[in-house]
Amino acid sequence: MPKITVSRTLLCGLVAGLVMNVGEAVLHARVLGQETEALYKTLHAPAPNPSQTIPLLVATTFLMGIVTMWLYAAIYPRFQNRNKTAIIAGLLVWFLAHVWSGVYLGAGYSGIFPSKLAWIPVVWGLFEATLATLAAARLYPE
Repeated sequence: MPKITVSRTLLCGLVAGLVMNVGEAVLHARVLGQETEALYKTLHAPAPNPSQTIPLLVATTFLMGIVTMWLYAAIYPRFQNRNKTAIIAGLLVWFLAHVWSGVYLGAGYSGIFPSKLAWIPVVWGLFEATLATLAAARLYPE
């Protein structure tokens, strides 16, 4: 069984994380920005401090990209096909991160958290995780 190339996994993971971070920025600033702002106003809650939350979210998303590419590298020998393996790894990450989050927010905070804010990120994440993994897999050696 081939060994995982750690340096390449980290580099490709950062690429996947970059794609995911760009997607998240567009989603939360452009697509859901007004709805999120309205939720904070409705709840009479102060908006989060971007200087505290954005670095944490960006770093965590880069970490998710690295984990995604580690998963890709770990399962590649079984599937032996770059695109198929990337899609499978992307779908697993999507399910574990995005679907779980949508169910948690949509069901766990039903009546407080609008469905749109819970489920649009799930659908968005399907494309984001898959495309990020496909893009980063192009850089990973076979």
